[in-house]
Amino acid sequence: MFRNELFRTATFRLTLAVVAAMIGSAALQFFFGYSQASVFEAKRSDMLLLREASILQRESPAVLEQQVRDRATDDLRVIMNVITLFDAGQHYIVGDLHTWPTGLVADGRVHVIGPEATGGGSSTVLRMVALRVSGDRYLVLGRSRHMRTELRLMMRHSMLVSIVPTVLFALITGIILSHRALSRVKEMHEAIDRIMEGDLHERLPAGRQNDDLQRLAASVNRMLDRLEQLLDEIRDVGNDIAHDLRTPLTRVRARLDRALSAGHSAGALRNVISRTIDDLDQSFAIITALLRIGEIENGRRRAGFGMVDLGALMADIVDLYEPIAETKGITLSCVAADAAIQVQGDRDLLIEVLANLVDNAIKFTPAGGRVAIRARMDEHCAVMQISDTGIGIPEAERKAVTGRFYRSDKSRHIPGSGLGLSLVSAIVALHHARLDITPTRLHDSLPGVTMSIVFPPPGVVQPVN
Repeated sequence: MFRNELFRTATFRLTLAVVAAMIGSAALQFFFGYSQASVFEAKRSDMLLLREASILQRESPAVLEQQVRDRATDDLRVIMNVITLFDAGQHYIVGDLHTWPTGLVADGRVHVIGPEATGGGSSTVLRMVALRVSGDRYLVLGRSRHMRTELRLMMRHSMLVSIVPTVLFALITGIILSHRALSRVKEMHEAIDRIMEGDLHERLPAGRQNDDLQRLAASVNRMLDRLEQLLDEIRDVGNDIAHDLRTPLTRVRARLDRALSAGHSAGALRNVISRTIDDLDQSFAIITALLRIGEIENGRRRAGFGMVDLGALMADIVDLYEPIAETKGITLSCVAADAAIQVQGDRDLLIEVLANLVDNAIKFTPAGGRVAIRARMDEHCAVMQISDTGIGIPEAERKAVTGRFYRSDKSRHIPGSGLGLSLVSAIVALHHARLDITPTRLHDSLPGVTMSIVFPPPGVVQPVN
């Protein structure tokens, strides 16, 4: 089975593709090399034929006839494969051919003559030239194509000699590389099996090779880290939900048990029912807030984004919360910017953010305190701030307060579900903005906290931590 997987690996298939490309490249080289060599040999044969014909044409009839007879013992035999003299009627006088080649014209040009046209005088294709010489005779010269055949055989042999060891080396290299890749993949499969069996702390072996497989393993490991973190968060959220729902549901059951076992009057029963409804409403509010956070974190609201005027947004919130602040003896003010500040976002969600932050500021600020809302530009970023003179948030808790169900020790006596800032954080992240929590002082003797929402410049998406 391992051997079958070896030959199915991408590395081995890539090796086969490279081998096929090498063979194809060698075949193309052979084809083009042989074509060029054939053309060169044809031109060389034509040049030799015409040169020898020009030399022999100047000889006297007796000398020419003697040279044709003696060609077996001189250099002419090496240069010319066929040489024959014919009379004026194209009848044989002396030489290799006993009949005039069919289709050959005595025009002093080179012609390609097949073996059937020579009447059995030659068994190969010849390049021939025929011309009139002194004595009213014809001289026929010819060179065979055996040089091209020898060249083809030599090139084929050299190609086979060179390509066979090259292909074998490439195949062996591919098998070795595939074996190494397959062993790494096998280790990853084993690690994945352990993860699927429940060992969420297991990670894929990344190794030290800086290759695609290592980068893939590193990416999967980062994904597993994130999944493990999310699972831990889900586990914690589940525990927090169970804890926060258990308290109001326990009160509901206790009141109903007491009402059932005791003979209460109608007024007392109405009071029990009213308080029971309040506890159930608190439970429903927790569930609704969780569903709302999940919807926003999934990014389903980005389709409704448009330009939002922060000044108008703050004015609406001040109109809504100013009576509540006056009732608690708190001064609520809005500091408008010199120029209109607009951001890309969902107006309803941003109102929800501002309402949560202002509500928290009023809730945690004692009587006589102040809450201020302002918008400003920090370089190219729009910033919306909500500052108060309340109980503040310790530095160690500033990251934790945006978590779900988190309640500071200072705020446990104040009603709430601990989901308000979680909802704010989800909406801020949806807008690719950033929530900064810093201490502030609106009055010399009153400490407080400032919630700053920093929006990215137009057209820029900045990462949210």
